Amino acid sequence: MPAPPDADPYAQLGRELDAIKARIHAELGESDVLYVRRLDRFSRTMEVLGRVLIHVSLDPVTFSLGVVSLWLHKQLQATEIGHTALHGTYDRLPGGDAYHSKTFAWDVPIDETSWRLGHNVKHHGNTNVAGRDPDIHFGPVRLTERTPHERHHYAQLPLTLGLLFPNLTFLMNLHFTGLLDVFADNGLPQQLDVLPDRSRKSQLAAWRAALRKYVPYYAKNYVLFPALAGPFFGKVLLGNWLAETMRDVYSAATIYCGHVGDDVADFDHDSKARSRGEWYAMQIAASNDFEVSRPISILCGGLDRQIEHHLFPTLPPERLRQIAPEVRAICERNGVRYKTASWPATLKKSLGRIARLSVASRSKLGGVGEVLRSMT
Repeated sequence: MPAPPDADPYAQLGRELDAIKARIHAELGESDVLYVRRLDRFSRTMEVLGRVLIHVSLDPVTFSLGVVSLWLHKQLQATEIGHTALHGTYDRLPGGDAYHSKTFAWDVPIDETSWRLGHNVKHHGNTNVAGRDPDIHFGPVRLTERTPHERHHYAQLPLTLGLLFPNLTFLMNLHFTGLLDVFADNGLPQQLDVLPDRSRKSQLAAWRAALRKYVPYYAKNYVLFPALAGPFFGKVLLGNWLAETMRDVYSAATIYCGHVGDDVADFDHDSKARSRGEWYAMQIAASNDFEVSRPISILCGGLDRQIEHHLFPTLPPERLRQIAPEVRAICERNGVRYKTASWPATLKKSLGRIARLSVASRSKLGGVGEVLRSMT
């Protein structure tokens, strides 16, 4: 018999993905904690090696090796280790206490408490929903036609490449703590992405959260370690800045691929999934994957598997890489488009979208059902 008109077209998708989730969560345990411990030890070793090489270097080769080593540490702490820990991945795993989401402090200038709320709750709970997902526009950058066009959007592509990419983590702290709400209006009726209002109390709370991370982090990297080098202050300062910038550019090239593109879905403010299966379909439609080797994927924190990450946000990156072929097959069986390509092609698609959104244009934008049908 044909299904009734009001039947959930994503019911089977939901059942199959729920089965993966149940199976993989049952398998999580000691090996997952052992993996992050080993990676963390490697990261800390790279930090020591990098800082020593930058400090003692008398030639460009040694200096460059120091910068790359320090970048590896910073990149791993931001992505494969830090991003995963703050998602709560290890909260209930035996031996994972050092990586508990409520106590873990990452070596990144972003306030952990603000990040957990803005990313775990608001972004993952409302992916690409205009006015509810704070990441649907990043400061002055318009990432969807649902954000009204303003004059400053004409310059958003050079602004993205010249300012946001090299300073990503600094600006993300402004974003997640609510300081961007203090300085700017997002152009939507809701106006505020993070702060409840623009009262003095809310603004002071945003400043405290931002400075709580900025001050010790930048004092360590841009004052303390350069000062320890005495007459080589400038050299160490340059090395630290280069490692920071490399992490930010690499991370930005990863993150911007996740939810930006002409073929990536976004939704109206009132959009809500009517079923578990439809919620899964919305996550898939609003996300991109891209294909890289495993070492590059580790430096991306598994966010090359953005679709899988949004389906199962608390799974470790190694598990996301493990289940990706299975998730792709499920999507194909259920008529849901699974978007993946090379990293350069996906980044080009995302930057092309940002360029096109720099001009005032607005196509017909439908509700959840219409958007999802257009994605298949």
